Amino acid sequence: MTYTASGVTLPPFDLKGWTAEQVADPYPIFRRYREASPVHRGAAGAAGPETFYVFGHDEVAAVLSSQAYGRSARVANEGRARPPELVPSGHVALRTMVENWLVFLDPPRHTELRSVLNREFSPNVVSRLRGRIAALATTLLDTVAESREFDLVESFSAPLPILVISELLGVPAEHWDWLRSQAVALQEASSSRAAVRKDAHQVADAAARELGAYFAELATRRRTEPGDDLVSLLVTSEAGAGSLTEEEIVSTCVHLMTAGHETTTNVLSKSLLALAVRPVSLARLRAAGQIPATAVEELVRFDSPVQSVSRWAYRDERLAGHDIPRGSKIVAMLGAANRDPGRFDDPDALVLDRPLGRNVGFGLGIHYCLGATLARAEIEIGLGALLRSLGDFAVTGVDYPDDMVFHGPSRLTLRRS
Repeated sequence: MTYTASGVTLPPFDLKGWTAEQVADPYPIFRRYREASPVHRGAAGAAGPETFYVFGHDEVAAVLSSQAYGRSARVANEGRARPPELVPSGHVALRTMVENWLVFLDPPRHTELRSVLNREFSPNVVSRLRGRIAALATTLLDTVAESREFDLVESFSAPLPILVISELLGVPAEHWDWLRSQAVALQEASSSRAAVRKDAHQVADAAARELGAYFAELATRRRTEPGDDLVSLLVTSEAGAGSLTEEEIVSTCVHLMTAGHETTTNVLSKSLLALAVRPVSLARLRAAGQIPATAVEELVRFDSPVQSVSRWAYRDERLAGHDIPRGSKIVAMLGAANRDPGRFDDPDALVLDRPLGRNVGFGLGIHYCLGATLARAEIEIGLGALLRSLGDFAVTGVDYPDDMVFHGPSRLTLRRS
């Protein structure tokens, strides 16, 4: 099926085969497809599920909040010969880990596990962390205080959230760098990256084995020497019928380590990119002396840290005039939804005092980002510290990985004036 927007016939949408410029700024492409139709059927293929891409805000919100769509391809394709696999066969460590991640679970297990984790990510707990987040940000910025040119991702945006989540987990400081390298390797299995790297699942499977062994050992220690950390909470908690299994504990630790840092890394980096070409907005934030909550929400909306998430149709549905058969894959384009003019006035403009609205940068529904409150605090405190420390600067280099799920620079070089 083809669509026409502004007199131009659009090819079937696909998240593969984009140029570097398109990956860095996907919003013109999103706009053309959204203007043609809020829902697009993907290209027909000889293998694989029928796929629908959803671009409109209301339609994305409907998919994320409806029980008609879930996270399990197996459930959606029950009774069929070969349901799609979340992880290709042969990668046992990776498959076991990912299948126990909160983001891939449906109720009732999702509800039970999330209820345990909510205690650690409550606003009160995050409030107590604010001083530590500020101290970590200051320490990182001190290391580049004398550098005229440096990579913001490597020096600040990536390490800050990994240090915060490591403290929450009770991981010793000397292991933080190693854990970050393993978390980055694990992310190679994300759908976009795996499509362009032949050994992506092998790399991720090896990282899953290493991380699994590490957190299994840490959990064993916490059973006899509990502390005030998230691993201790997990090993002593009960969910549903009883205590969490070791696989659930280990998988949850790894999931929080990976998901808990990459989204915040992306927002910090892309926020600075957006402000670098908007000197009036940059000056306003600096003059304010802090980053208001409205500005945090707008920066998340304007350039979403996660561009797309997938669901599966658990029953035949109809969405924006399209029949969605059971077993179809639905790709909700969060970045496109956050630029929908039907929801946001002048959506391609960065308006730091925009009234708070329902953007989907952190998702929606039962899978709304567990760590959103923590991420907001890291963005507010981290970006504020960065703007106070940086002085006048110019962006001298930016690289984006070929990834339309987790979206943000892998390198962002800044030069002080």
